[in-house]
Amino acid sequence: MNSPDDSLALLQNLATRVERLLEVTRRLSEENRSLRQGQENLVNERAQLLSKNELARSRVEAMISRLKSLESSS
Repeated sequence: MNSPDDSLALLQNLATRVERLLEVTRRLSEENRSLRQGQENLVNERAQLLSKNELARSRVEAMISRLKSLESSS
């Protein structure tokens, strides 16, 4: 049978392990939150870049169209 000292040592060991697990859980939770925020920022940045790319494409197409009009009217 375990002595009271053995039981106390086991309990302290378990408490230490639980504290470590809690700390790892907190750290992983914060890291996860940070990664999700970073991903959201990248998704937003990508959407903005796609929008700017589409605007640039439209402007280039309009310029090409105007140049073709000028060319055919000459």
